[in-house]
Amino acid sequence: MDKKRSDPGFRVRGFRAGAVASGIKKGGKKDLALIVSDVPAAVAGVFTRNAVRAAPVLLSIERVKKGSARGVIINSGNANACTGKRGLRLAGDMAKAAEKNLRVKKGDMLVASTGVIGVPLPAGKIISSLPGLVRSLRPDGWMDAAEAIMTTDAFPKTASGRKKINGRSINIVGIAKGAGMICPDMATMLAFFATDAPVDPESLKKALLSATDESFNRITVDNDTSTNDCVFIFANGLAGGGSLAAGGAGFNQFRELLSGLSLELSHMIVRDGEGATKFTEIEVAGCRSRSDAEAAARRIAGSLLVKTALFGKDPNWGRIMAAVGACGIRLKEDRVDISINGVKVVKNGVDTGMEKAAAAAMKKREIKLMVDIKLGRGGARLWTSDLSYDYVRINSSYRS
Repeated sequence: MDKKRSDPGFRVRGFRAGAVASGIKKGGKKDLALIVSDVPAAVAGVFTRNAVRAAPVLLSIERVKKGSARGVIINSGNANACTGKRGLRLAGDMAKAAEKNLRVKKGDMLVASTGVIGVPLPAGKIISSLPGLVRSLRPDGWMDAAEAIMTTDAFPKTASGRKKINGRSINIVGIAKGAGMICPDMATMLAFFATDAPVDPESLKKALLSATDESFNRITVDNDTSTNDCVFIFANGLAGGGSLAAGGAGFNQFRELLSGLSLELSHMIVRDGEGATKFTEIEVAGCRSRSDAEAAARRIAGSLLVKTALFGKDPNWGRIMAAVGACGIRLKEDRVDISINGVKVVKNGVDTGMEKAAAAAMKKREIKLMVDIKLGRGGARLWTSDLSYDYVRINSSYRS
């Protein structure tokens, strides 16, 4: 695979992206993005499992069902969530205006929003900005689009790659946003992928579910799942050749390419966690099942005490042990081993006397916490950030 991380000039056959400032955000910042395929594309999506779902999520869930779309219009600065019937109507107006200006069929455009919850969407600003937004479309406009969907993000997140599959060059580009309200159950996160691969909608959905399960569903910053989370992928088939159908030749290679880019973007979200100073991988091994390992890893990743210890560079392994013990899985305390960046601080449930070495290891920006339960072969990995003073500062004044 010829991966080109964060390459702003990367292109995918038949796709264009663009962005403008519509006035939702202050200071003339870009806040409206558009991604469009020149031809009808297969589409698949995954959405937040939060019972409170924003209007654009409800609209796009219905539109994705038909398996075909031309693109998506995205705004930042306003989530259009908890806005009732008016919010649903405005989400529809937003899609309709995009379709009219692009001269595509009714129902061909998806919608996504991110920002403050409970505030009416200023749809008039969006609709009046559509002509300029369409003019901004370029084959290499992905970085502009990535900038426009940011909220508290410190940097735009893009990833791209190509791979020779069945004799053809397949391209995928992805953009994402997210830094806070990150604990995906499907992170506030959005992600959009475009590919020129020929993939039918059902196979595309299988590839996307596999990719998100191993990436966006394995990150957490603050244990909060958003009302607006969604991930879309569009495949317009312009690479040519036969379909890369699930179970057929080349499908696994396509899925692996998508999964790699999804993991790259998900790691960017964790690295950009609000106020984060640490990027932490948590691996739990030796459980009776994978689900047990996931439960333990998620409990550790979500522990405020573990996250503050990471920030303080404190090798307080007791917090890790307590989190594992509270997660409800079967374990024997006198078998548990814990390592911090390769330094074993617990062996068979007791301290090893390596606190100084562990404290030195925790000064690094990247931390690996390894917990071995030693009762089976089940394992899982998750990625998380620490909890710093800046996280509280950012979120205590988000609306003001």
